[in-house]
Amino acid sequence: MNSLAVTFAFAVALVAMLGTRLWLISRQIRHVAQHRSSVPAAFADVVSLEAHQKAADYTIARQRFELLTTAWGGAMLLGWTLLGGLDAVNGAVLEWALPRWGALGYQVALLVAVSAIGSVIDLPFDLWRTFRIEQQFGFNRMTWGLWFKDALVGTVMGAAIGIPLMALVLWLMSAAGALWWLWAFAVLAGFTLLMQVLYPTVIAPLFNKFQPLDDETHGPLKSRVQALMQRCGFQAQGLYVMDGSKRSAHANAYFTGFGASKRVVFFDTLLSRLSAQEIEAVLAHELGHFHHRHVPKRLVTVMGVWLASLALLGWLMNQPSFYTGLGVQPNMAAPNHGLALLLLTLVGPVFGFFITPITAAVSRRHEFEADAYASQQARAVDLKSALLKLFEDNATTLTPDPLYVRFHYSHPPASERLAALHAHT
Repeated sequence: MNSLAVTFAFAVALVAMLGTRLWLISRQIRHVAQHRSSVPAAFADVVSLEAHQKAADYTIARQRFELLTTAWGGAMLLGWTLLGGLDAVNGAVLEWALPRWGALGYQVALLVAVSAIGSVIDLPFDLWRTFRIEQQFGFNRMTWGLWFKDALVGTVMGAAIGIPLMALVLWLMSAAGALWWLWAFAVLAGFTLLMQVLYPTVIAPLFNKFQPLDDETHGPLKSRVQALMQRCGFQAQGLYVMDGSKRSAHANAYFTGFGASKRVVFFDTLLSRLSAQEIEAVLAHELGHFHHRHVPKRLVTVMGVWLASLALLGWLMNQPSFYTGLGVQPNMAAPNHGLALLLLTLVGPVFGFFITPITAAVSRRHEFEADAYASQQARAVDLKSALLKLFEDNATTLTPDPLYVRFHYSHPPASERLAALHAHT
């Protein structure tokens, strides 16, 4: 492997990825705009023209924004790599941190610096998405004060958890020998499982309030949900209502946690919009994921990708052309582990993009399986009516571009999903 080959492979992959993404987004915009004027025949009796056109306009606005962020992301990736941005930051951090904090401190400082710079660069886009696009279509409920609070809490939590984890992985890269990546994988896997327990009970309550589903306000619903969980063999630590409405008008329900920490969570926006029968059907869908073990399967897949990526990194970090081919001069006076980790993090998604249709297809299949299970445990007609309300309330387009769906949709489009449910009625 030589530097020129690395540069060429990266450049070709980047152009192919950007070209494909921009082409698919453009197709989606055109397809949705072309079908904006009339409600699809299958939905003509249940969806108003006004709601259909709002969904089209919302989709187009988001996709146009994605055109901008995709192009900007490609430019920033070039800036970090071939144009020397990461090399410049590394030089500055190396000169400042190495004499003060040593090799490990320098590497942690480098990862923190690049992450902080990236967050600052992305900040205007995040603000525009929330306070312009979501606000324009009536979905944003977040105030500036709440946004600053979330940003502060998220930054503190990210630093408190992320910095020690990064330091441990970097230490293993230096101290654990040629098979360091196996030890690093064990640490990351253990951390992921630990977070399954800590997130619902410790971290999530820092951002939202979770109130138990009480008998006085939601007695009939609680009885339905408990009976459903008993039929499905699902035991949870509790049933909770989350104040999702203080940030967004979007509605959802989910179960989270691991082992004894499992809990069922309803957005308050969902409870205010759906009937008890419809909520039961939506929850039955979520329990369908539990029944088919979709979450463990996805977790195993993710961990398999991590293991392969760490093994690949174990080889790449010893190849000088890996650094120079991506615009970075490897260190002579300090370890290059942090640099290698950053480079793989930056360029990995470029190559990973090309398996997106496979992962999306698997995810859509899981959704169909969960819908089929829900139809057995509740009424398919209730799930259909709930989905129609959620599609309308969330301004989900009924006319997506089929090719865009195959690449990007983790859930089946409305027409396919409701047609499959119709077979169970």
